[in-house]
Amino acid sequence: MLSFAKTHLEDSKLSMGRRFTFQHDNDPKHTAKLTTQWLKEKKVNVLAWPSQSPYLNPIENLWNDLKTAVHKRSPSNLTELEQFCKEEWSNIATSRCAKLVETYPNRLKAVIKAKSGSTKY
Repeated sequence: MLSFAKTHLEDSKLSMGRRFTFQHDNDPKHTAKLTTQWLKEKKVNVLAWPSQSPYLNPIENLWNDLKTAVHKRSPSNLTELEQFCKEEWSNIATSRCAKLVETYPNRLKAVIKAKSGSTKY
C-alpha cells in the first residue's frame, strides 16, 4: 500500500491537491505503523472505516467481474493470465462502472439498515 501511495498520491498528474479522501479497508498492510505515519506526514485525509466491514467500494465489484471473466477463459500460463486480464478489463462497460457508482447510496443505506449484515447488494 505504501508503495502505491508513494507512486500515485505523490504523482502530480492526479491534480487532486488535497480535495480527496483516501479509502482503504483496514487490511493490516494498510494500517501498518509505517503506512499510517506516512499518510499523516503527507496530510492525506483518510476515511474512517470499520474493520470487518462489508465491501462497499465499487471497485470490489469490478475486481469480481474481472476475476469471473478471466476464470472463464482458463489461462494456462502467466502470459495468458496477463493478456486475459488486460483484455477483460478493457471489455468492462463504462455503464457497469456508472451503475455501481449510481447505486452506491442505496448500498450504503441497505448496509446501515441491515446493521452491517447481509444485503441484496
